Amino acid sequence: MYNLILIVVLVACDQLVKQWVSNHISHNGFRTLVPGLLGLTNLENDGAAWSLLEGKQWFFAIVTVIAIVVLIYLMHRFAGHGWVELALSFIFAGTIGNFLDRLRFGYVIDMFELLPINFPVFNVADVCLTVGVIVLILIVLLEKDEDEHGTQSTN
Repeated sequence: MYNLILIVVLVACDQLVKQWVSNHISHNGFRTLVPGLLGLTNLENDGAAWSLLEGKQWFFAIVTVIAIVVLIYLMHRFAGHGWVELALSFIFAGTIGNFLDRLRFGYVIDMFELLPINFPVFNVADVCLTVGVIVLILIVLLEKDEDEHGTQSTN
């Protein structure tokens, strides 16, 4: 139940930030948030990071539906595994947040721009996806490390 609440809150945050940016920053406009570090822009991205697969909305729709089905299965499979559930919830929220944009507009609204480096402009849903994947990677790495230590101690 808590995971569903978390997903709803994260998707709502994503959509509210996107709505605010759309209402307050002109298309391709820019505002500095943290001088020299972070800016807000209003980009319409109909591709993935760095505009990869630009205009291939049918591809993103198919991949997203498959991802949603897999995530629902995994959330059911790993129910009760706190950190895995948390990671999957973040990934699910990010998937839904960007999918809603693609359904409504045919593109994803991106707004956060890291100024010192050439990095794709991103949004709250992208942050959710990234956090979820990083947590899953850490879980796998820590579990592998625990298995190796456990195996070594029994020899």
